[in-house]
Amino acid sequence: MFRSLGALVGDLLVVLLFVAIGFVQHGTPLTTQNLFLAGWPFALGVLLGHLAIRAWRAPFRIWPHGLFVWGITLATTMALRTLFTAGTEVSFVIVTALVTGVLMLGWRAVAQYVTRHERSPQPAAVTSES
Repeated sequence: MFRSLGALVGDLLVVLLFVAIGFVQHGTPLTTQNLFLAGWPFALGVLLGHLAIRAWRAPFRIWPHGLFVWGITLATTMALRTLFTAGTEVSFVIVTALVTGVLMLGWRAVAQYVTRHERSPQPAAVTSES
């Protein structure tokens, strides 16, 4: 349960970081209101991605969970931005796909590395029969 929530929070932090970096790069004030207005399509995409793939089953897996959550997040975000005329220029879509992909899949790779000992088979106990 904790890991599932951690994965959801990790993905939400990644997309909020992306939005914040975008504001800083473009000289837009980094306010709570701006973060909410630009970030809600990303957050909704993350939530839909986690629900659609049932990411709680294996929250740190890159395939298929991480890739599908990332893809659904990207598609949902761009659809909502198009619907609300927020802009989906090709360059924005490419940068968004690359950066969020690296970040969303990257933290999962780190999490898998850190927890690798939990997945490795434990050696069987040796019993001596005399």
